[in-house]
Amino acid sequence: MATVLSRALKLPGKKSPDLGEYDPLTQADSDESEDDLVLDLQQKNGGVKNGKGPLGEVPEPDSEAEVAGAAEPHLSEVTTDRYPSEPLGGLEQKAASSIVSYVRTSVFLLTLVVSMVLVLVCAFLIPCPPRDLHSTWSRHLGPQGGGDLSPLELADVNGDGLRDVLLSFVTSGNGSAVGVSGPAAMLVCLSGMNGSTLWSSSLPEEARDITCLNLMPGGVAETICLVTGTHKMLSAFNATSGKAIWTLNPNYLSNGTLAAPGVALPDVDDDGVRDLVVLAIGELQPDVCFLLVSGRTGSPVGRPVKYSIVGAGNLIGPQVYITTNGAVYILFGFGNIQAVALRDIFVQAQNRDSSPPSLQIEEPEWEKRRSINLSELIDIYSDGVELLQLVKAPDSNCSNLLITTRQGLVLLRGHSLLPSWTLSLDGLRSQPTSGYFTDDQTLDFLLQIQDGIGLKKMMVVDGDSGSVIWNYSAPCHMRETPTTSAVTADLKSVFLFWAEGLSAASPNSGVVLGAEPPSLHHLYLLHPAFPLILLDLANATGTVTASKVGINDLWKDAFYVTRTTGPSSKGHPAPLVVSKLSLRWALMEGQMVQLKETTPKIGRGELRRFLSRIKFVDSPLQI
Repeated sequence: MATVLSRALKLPGKKSPDLGEYDPLTQADSDESEDDLVLDLQQKNGGVKNGKGPLGEVPEPDSEAEVAGAAEPHLSEVTTDRYPSEPLGGLEQKAASSIVSYVRTSVFLLTLVVSMVLVLVCAFLIPCPPRDLHSTWSRHLGPQGGGDLSPLELADVNGDGLRDVLLSFVTSGNGSAVGVSGPAAMLVCLSGMNGSTLWSSSLPEEARDITCLNLMPGGVAETICLVTGTHKMLSAFNATSGKAIWTLNPNYLSNGTLAAPGVALPDVDDDGVRDLVVLAIGELQPDVCFLLVSGRTGSPVGRPVKYSIVGAGNLIGPQVYITTNGAVYILFGFGNIQAVALRDIFVQAQNRDSSPPSLQIEEPEWEKRRSINLSELIDIYSDGVELLQLVKAPDSNCSNLLITTRQGLVLLRGHSLLPSWTLSLDGLRSQPTSGYFTDDQTLDFLLQIQDGIGLKKMMVVDGDSGSVIWNYSAPCHMRETPTTSAVTADLKSVFLFWAEGLSAASPNSGVVLGAEPPSLHHLYLLHPAFPLILLDLANATGTVTASKVGINDLWKDAFYVTRTTGPSSKGHPAPLVVSKLSLRWALMEGQMVQLKETTPKIGRGELRRFLSRIKFVDSPLQI
């Protein structure tokens, strides 16, 4: 067969243009694989086409097999069987292409349908984080049975990421429980989402203070709520269930009553839980008693420690102060401020000569103020003190002391106890509200001062220099109204306060006059970027007795909770109302009050665009 193909393809006297000379006699002796290679090469280079040679010559038959093969189909027909003609191949290719396109389209549509079904299933079955869209609700808790105190606290007790509301009030039932002196009271926790009651617990006496904190820093975060009563009650409640964990045995306070809320200390008994200190006062004011209480069991850590102090005026403290070096002192006093080292209290309570190493640290500048006879009491400030609060210093890890006196305001440096500045003011009785009004990242203070009958002056004091940087007078007949602040993401603060309805400013006095009866009070917001504009956010007809601002970390929002006592009629107790308001929502819905004309005039659209970008965060300098 190889010989026949060789002779048929060989042209005498010619050379293959691509393969050089070709010898059929020599090639006939080669194996079959070599013949096939030559045939393939010649077909690619024009050797055989339609049964003809390179010059169109028909090969001569060389054997009977070839003659017989002449009756069979031509080479062109055989070639057509091996390689289908163009029209037939096109139809098959189009049919195959149509099937592939159909399959691809079907797969795509099926995938799209499955994806849509999965999205819908996830949307309905997977719970989304709770979104407090407006955070606006109001809850009527019924009539109050009396009591002048209005404790209010915010804490996330159910783990939904939203802070809930805890408060205590005296019931209007039978007055007092059987066998318990004093009026009956309730401790109630309301959901921060909708104001529904999460839990409630009865108390043996009216609560003075509610403080929620974690007594195990660095361990399992379990929120504990400390409730201090007006007489002898100190209890720790589980914030999630509302069940009492422990209660201080009132027999340990047999010679006195609790004068102030319990304060958290470092762990002094080495049981892994922070401990507490309470201040009790006897029948005679000069006698005060400190009692260390275990944060784990509520049992006393040693015996009571008594001090005799001299002073007249409001009770100050107790407050825990930790210096830069780590020394721990307790601040307290009556119309003055004194300090006692926690080390000295612990040594006397345990009746021993030494204290744990963590309590042996001393602050030299504070120790210099001990009296000549090395008394345990350290004199800090003694000039008509009304209020004391600790504010974080911007350049250190300790706090400064902001002291409200009958003459004005004083800021003491925490390290040296020397005055940083003094501001003379008359009529300052409420506690200043700290926040960031200027750009120096130092805490400033919002003050409210009685300014005649039915008027109060609001002012902002620069925390760095003590100068007044903003003020105005507003009508307000409420005796004391709470003020508060909230920090934004750009380290600014908005300040919130209550006043009566405001109208246009008087061109001569700059006093904003009331436009409504004094029974209606409005909540106003001041932003340092627009000092000549106030935003009217809400109003209330009752007396606002307490307020708190909380942060919703998930949505970067802040909410404002108020405790209001409504007007009471003769023979009927005043109703108690608790309300919650989202600040970001209220900012967009609030009414703008122009205190003074500005050039150029600030438009409502510009203000709304600015307010829509505000995000609230927790204060970086919280104590």
